[in-house]
Amino acid sequence: MPGPPMFAPQRRLRRGAVLTLVFAAALATGAATGSWGADARHGLPAASRAPRAAGAGDAKRPAASAARPRGAVSAPDRWGGVYSAREYQGFERALHGEYVGVGLSVRRLADGAMEVEGVEQGGPAARAGIAPGERLRTVDGVEVTGRPVTDVVARLRGGPSGTGTPVRLGLAPAGRAAAGEGAVQERTLRREHLRTRSVVSDRFRDGAAAGTRIKVASFTRGTGRAVREAVRAAGPGEGVLLDLRGNAGGLVTEAVTTASAFLDGGLVATYDVHGRQRALSARSGGDTRRPLVVLVDGGTMSAGELLAGALQDRGRAVLVGSRTFGKGSVQMPRPLPDGSVAEQTVGHWRTPAGRTVEGDGLTPDLVVHGDPEPRARAVLSGLGPGS
Repeated sequence: MPGPPMFAPQRRLRRGAVLTLVFAAALATGAATGSWGADARHGLPAASRAPRAAGAGDAKRPAASAARPRGAVSAPDRWGGVYSAREYQGFERALHGEYVGVGLSVRRLADGAMEVEGVEQGGPAARAGIAPGERLRTVDGVEVTGRPVTDVVARLRGGPSGTGTPVRLGLAPAGRAAAGEGAVQERTLRREHLRTRSVVSDRFRDGAAAGTRIKVASFTRGTGRAVREAVRAAGPGEGVLLDLRGNAGGLVTEAVTTASAFLDGGLVATYDVHGRQRALSARSGGDTRRPLVVLVDGGTMSAGELLAGALQDRGRAVLVGSRTFGKGSVQMPRPLPDGSVAEQTVGHWRTPAGRTVEGDGLTPDLVVHGDPEPRARAVLSGLGPGS
C-alpha cells in the first residue's frame, strides 16, 4: 500500500500519496476553529445532509483557487479541487493536530445560526470565557448567521500572517441567536498556534454496567496508537463505546491502525486506483473480545466510514446512530507549476463485504433519531462483559 502520509510535500506527491490524501475529504476545509486543521470532531460538509458543521478539517473543500488551470479538475468531480501552496501547507499542519486559530468550533443550526459547540482548553476562546452553547453572530463586524460554514471558517482563520492577528467575535447567549443587537457582546481575541487532541477517553457507569467511551475526532498522526492505549486502559471486561460522530476523516493509515486495536488481522477495506485493486489489512493482536459499540452520524465520513464499515462487516461492532455521510472515493494529488496542487478522483474504496459507500453512506444496525448515546450504552451493556 502507499506509504507517504496524507498531504505529503510536493516532491513526494508522485510517489503515491493517493490514500493518504484521499479518504479524508475532511481535513481539507479547515474548521471553525479558524484554520485549516483544528479539530475535526465538529464537522460536516457544507453541502451535507444536515446543517451541522465546523471542526477542523471537515467538509466539502472550499472554493478552489481562482487561478484554477484549465482542465485541472473536471466539472463533475465532486471532490476535486485546486489548492494554493498555503492551503496545502495548512493541510499538513492539520494532520499533526496543529492549527492557527482561537480554539473554538461551531455548528450550524437548522435556522442558520452558528452555535459554539466546543472550546479548546487553554486557547484564546477559553481564556476569554466563551462557552459552548453561545451563538456566534459576527466575525470582525460581519454577520455570519446563514452564511456557508466555509465562509465563517475563512473569516475566523484570518489572512496569511495568522498567528497574533486580532479577530472580533460578536456573541449572544444561548438561545438568543435572533435577539436584538443589544444581546450581542463583542470580544477581541488573538489567533494562536494551537494543538488539539484527536482522541479523548473517559469512563461511564449506567447502573451496574460500566464502560469506556473513546471519542475519535479525526485521524491525525498518532490517533491509532492513542486509541489502542485507551482500549488497553479500559477496565477488565468493560465494553467500549467508540464515538465517531462528526469524524470527517484524516490519514487512512491511522484509521487502519485504529481498526487493528479491535481486530486480529484481516481485511479492513479494498480500494482501486485507475482500476487497479488494492487491499488494506489490520495488524494482528487486537482486542477481539471486548464488547464494542460504534456511534455514527451524518458527520461520519471518509476514513471514519472506512473504520465503521470494517468493524460492522467483520461482525466486531454494533453501529448505532444515523446514516453516515457517504464519502467513498479516492483522490490523487498532482503538483502544478505555480506551486498549487490539483486533486482529482481516481477510484473508490469498499468495505470488507464489498459495499460501496460513495453517495449512500453506512446504515447503522440500530437507527436512532435524536441523541443515540443512551441507546448505545444500553446495547453495550446487553452485549455482556468481555473476557
